Amino acid sequence: MTVDWTKQLTEQLDWHWQHHVRSRLDGLTDDEYFWQPVPDCWTVRPRTENPDGPGIGDFTIDFAFPEPTPPPVTTIAWRLGHIIVGVLGMRAASHFGGPAMTYQDYPYAGTADEALKQLDDAYANWIAGVRSLTGETLTRPVGPAEGPYAEEPMATLVLHISRETIHHSAEVLLLRDLYRNR
Repeated sequence: MTVDWTKQLTEQLDWHWQHHVRSRLDGLTDDEYFWQPVPDCWTVRPRTENPDGPGIGDFTIDFAFPEPTPPPVTTIAWRLGHIIVGVLGMRAASHFGGPAMTYQDYPYAGTADEALKQLDDAYANWIAGVRSLTGETLTRPVGPAEGPYAEEPMATLVLHISRETIHHSAEVLLLRDLYRNR
């Protein structure tokens, strides 16, 4: 039996995206997007509140490296920014010719609708790139853009990005449930 690994890797993430994640984000409001379930959450905030924060434009994202211990609770806005930039966007840029981006130079969304558009674009770039992989390119080393994954096969990175996308999307959806039932 021959396994089409590109199809398997693509369908694993896309099934979750289509059936569990994206449709449950429809109707996200700005109030939900910025809701802080506890004090001192990391979020996306107006530049006037964080003038030196990462990002370009009117909004910045809270960020520190190394991350504080324990890490702060994050808002839907922060988690979507992380998925858009750190999980999908930077990887699509590094490996599939997507738009270049870093946490420092990204125009973070000031509304839920804008964030969902950014999310859709980042997901589309990533999943199209994964669909373009072949059995041979899935076995090549990822390369230096990925630090600890540099020597790993591309399939390992694809699996990692799928885990991260599913994990952080589930957190966003849980925050929506908590907001609705607060």
